[in-house]
Amino acid sequence: MSDSTKKDIGFSLEYMDKSTDPRDDFYRFAAGKWIDTHPLPPDLPSIGAFRELSELNLDYLHEIAERCASGKSDAGFYAKLVGDIYSSAMNTEKIEELKFRPIENAWKLVSSINSKEELSRSIPELNMLGVYPFFGFFVAPDDKKSSVYAFYINQGGLSLPDRDYYLKEDMAEIRRYYFEHMRKMFILYGMDENTAREWANAVLDIETKIAKASWASEDVINDIKNYNQVKTDELEKRYGNLMLVEHMKRIEVPDVDYIIVRQPDFLDFINSMMINESLERIKIYLYWNVINEYASMLHKQADEEHFDMFGRKLLGQKEQRVRWKRAIRMTNACVGEALGRIYVKEHFDEESKRKTQELVSDLIEVLKERIKALTWMGDETKAKAVEKLSRMKVMVGYPDRFREYNGLVTHPDDYVGNVIRASVFETLRQTRRVGLPVDKEEWQMYPQEVNAYNSLSDNRVVFPAGILQPPFFDKNMDYAVNYGGIGTVIGHEITHGFDNNGRSHDADGNLNDWWTKEDEKKFNELADLVEKEYSAKEILPGVFINGKLTMGENLADLGGVNIAYDALMRRLSKDPSGNVVVDGFDQSQRFFISYAQVWRSVYSKELTTMYIVTDPHSPPKYRAIIPSQNNPAFDKGFPPKNGMQEERKHIGVW
Repeated sequence: MSDSTKKDIGFSLEYMDKSTDPRDDFYRFAAGKWIDTHPLPPDLPSIGAFRELSELNLDYLHEIAERCASGKSDAGFYAKLVGDIYSSAMNTEKIEELKFRPIENAWKLVSSINSKEELSRSIPELNMLGVYPFFGFFVAPDDKKSSVYAFYINQGGLSLPDRDYYLKEDMAEIRRYYFEHMRKMFILYGMDENTAREWANAVLDIETKIAKASWASEDVINDIKNYNQVKTDELEKRYGNLMLVEHMKRIEVPDVDYIIVRQPDFLDFINSMMINESLERIKIYLYWNVINEYASMLHKQADEEHFDMFGRKLLGQKEQRVRWKRAIRMTNACVGEALGRIYVKEHFDEESKRKTQELVSDLIEVLKERIKALTWMGDETKAKAVEKLSRMKVMVGYPDRFREYNGLVTHPDDYVGNVIRASVFETLRQTRRVGLPVDKEEWQMYPQEVNAYNSLSDNRVVFPAGILQPPFFDKNMDYAVNYGGIGTVIGHEITHGFDNNGRSHDADGNLNDWWTKEDEKKFNELADLVEKEYSAKEILPGVFINGKLTMGENLADLGGVNIAYDALMRRLSKDPSGNVVVDGFDQSQRFFISYAQVWRSVYSKELTTMYIVTDPHSPPKYRAIIPSQNNPAFDKGFPPKNGMQEERKHIGVW
C-alpha cells in the first residue's frame, strides 16, 4: 500500500462543505462533501473514517494471508496457522461438498439428551463445540481484586442484538423476518414445513422469555451493579438446575472459592427455565443455537440465508462481503496475534510510535493540571485522581510479548473444525488461569485493529498499531491534525478512568468508589446536563439518543476534546514554529475540523436503529458536534457570522 493511497483517507479540506455555517451544523461543515460523495457500498451497513482505515488494513492482511497460504512466508508456525485457517475459509468447493456435516457432532449431542440432568450436562459439551446457549462466560481480572483472574457469568441466549428486538412493538417486522429465517433454515436442514414452523415458534417463544428476563443495555454497563460474587458452594443451592460446578470443571476452571454472576436474577430465570420448559422445546432451542452459530461458515444456501437475515434485513447491507474479506475476518478472530505479529513487523512505523508516546505525555500532563483546577472535585479526591493518572500505564503499537498458540491444530481444508478448535483453545487458555495472577502485559485487542481501549481493571490504556495511521495520525501533518485525530482518541480513553464507570475503579484497578459523597453529588449534577443535552437529539423520526446508555462515552468525548485541545496549545507554546496557518485555517480551527472528520460516516437506517438500542456511543454526527461546540475555543475559531457572540453554556466535567 503506497503512502499516497494512505493519504487519500487522511485529513482533507476537500471533505468540507464551506457553504454550511459551522455553528449550525459543524459536522456538515467539516465533512459534508465527503458525506455527499460516499454513498453506502452494497457490502457494508456503514462507511466512515474508521471503516476506511480498516479496509486499508484488510488489504495488508490479505497480502499476508495469501503469502502464508502459499507457503511463501518466513513466519514459521504462525504462518501455518494463518495460512490454514484462511485457506479453509476460501475453500468453497470443500464447504459446498460438506453441506451441514460440519455441525453433525453438535446436532447429535443435542439429539442424545433424554433427561433434564443430561440437558444440564450437555451445555458445557456444547461450549466445547463453540456453541453458547442460555448464558455466556468470560475470564477477566476480578473487579475487586484486580491482581487475579476471576470467572464471570453473564446474560446471553438471544440471537437478535438486544432484548428490545423481542419486546418492542416497533421491532415487530424484524421478529417476523426472524421467524421466517428460522423456518427457512430448518427446512434447509431437512425439516418439513409444519415442523419448521413449530420449531421456529418454539425458539422465538423461548428467546422472548429470555429477553424479558434480560437486563437493559444501560444496566449491563454498570460495573458496580454487575459485580455479584457468589461462593462456589452456594452455586448448587441457588442455581442447582444448571449444575454450574460440574459445568466449570468440564471447561477446566480450577477449583475456586467464588465466581462473579453479573446478572444474578437473569441466571435465576435460566435456572427455573430448565425445569419449567419442556425438554422437547429446550432441545429445539439448542438445535437452533447449533445451526445459527455456524450457518455463515456452511454451504452457500445456508450462508446466504443467514446473511439475508443478519446482514440484509437487520443491518441494511445489500450484498455479502467478498469471500477473502470474510476469510480474513475469521482468521483474525481465530489467531489474531499470530496475524498481528506479522502485520506489525511489515507495516508499523516505529517513528509513529515514538511521536504518539510524546503526544500521550502531553495529554496526561494536561489532564493532571485540569484535575487540580476542578471546582467540583474536593482536594481528597483530586489527590487520588492524580495518583491514579500517574500510575496509568499507556501501551502503544503492539504487546512486548505476543500470545503463543502451541498445541492448536489447524488444517487447510477444515473450516468449521479450525474455528471450533481455535474457539476451544482460547476458551481453555482463559479458563485454566482463573485464580492465577493477572498478566499485566497481555493485550485485549490485536495490534492490527483500528480501535483503542481503557482497561479499568488494569488502569491502562492501549492504542494498537492499526489506528496509528491517517486519518487518526500522520507523522507528516501539522500538530493540529494529529491532536484533533489521535489526540482526541487518546484523551477519550484516558478520561474513561474518571467517568461515571471509571470513578468506581481505583489506581490499582479495583472496584472501589474513591470519591466523596459531595464529589458524587456535584458530578451527577454536571452529568445530568450531559444526559439532557444528548437525549434531546432526534436521530430518526421519534427516535432519540439514550443519554443514560451513552453517558460514559459522551463524557469521554467531551473530556477527550478538551484535553487534546489544551495539549495542542501546550505543544505549540513549546514549538512556536508549528503554529502555522494552512489554507486559511489556523491550528485551533484545524484541530476541530480534524476531530469532526474522524467521525465522518454514512450509516444504514437499520444499523442506526440497532446502535441506538445497543451501542453505548452516540451517533457519529453528535460525537463530532457536541464535544466541539462545548469547548470554549470553538466559539473563538468559528464566531457567529453577524459578529454577535451568543451565550453558550458549556457542559462536561473536564
